[in-house]
Amino acid sequence: MNDGSSLSVRQRRRAAVDAAMIFVIVLLMVQMWLLTATLESYLAGHHHVALSGMLLSGALFAGSLAIYRFLVRLDREPEPEDKPRGFGPWNIH
Repeated sequence: MNDGSSLSVRQRRRAAVDAAMIFVIVLLMVQMWLLTATLESYLAGHHHVALSGMLLSGALFAGSLAIYRFLVRLDREPEPEDKPRGFGPWNIH
């Protein structure tokens, strides 16, 4: 006996975690590219680029931190209690 509402909550949480992981991967890739481009420009003698690169990197870090806080809040939410207890080998109480 499987409860549809419990399953949909689990599926929504899984989708949120997957989307957050994709966003963090994209943010990390952009941040690595930004570091490479900023360092290359700085070494070429364009010293004014360092400040803007640092500010943008800080914004990307803040975005990753916001996603992390969202996942922590999502993980602390209790699961619905209307699921059957003791059903299946993975849920023995």
